[in-house]
Amino acid sequence: MNNLPEPVRVVQLPDGRHVYADPATLPAQQPTGPQVVHIHQAPPDRTVQRVALGSGVGAGAVAAGVYFGPLLVGALTAIAANLAIVAFIALVLGWAVVSVVRSVSGSDGTAAAKRPRRRR
Repeated sequence: MNNLPEPVRVVQLPDGRHVYADPATLPAQQPTGPQVVHIHQAPPDRTVQRVALGSGVGAGAVAAGVYFGPLLVGALTAIAANLAIVAFIALVLGWAVVSVVRSVSGSDGTAAAKRPRRRR
């Protein structure tokens, strides 16, 4: 495996163009100072992609995050809404049962406390 040729790399020329070339065959560049890349100046839809691709994540993972991110948020929102509706229905049913039991018993429960069950 050590005798394989070095793959051709993408190199940025001094004029800003990117080309496929071997860096050893290019003329030496004079350093022009530090290059500052402002990620926050990218359009909003590209910022996450630039950060992810810059950290070594593949394009497929970025595409999956862009696609499944909003899908996951929507699904979780729908689940939360369904759980809220179920909780509200359980609350109303509990209130209805308590109200019916109180109206049928005729009192607020003090009569039951006065008459304890007899032991056998």
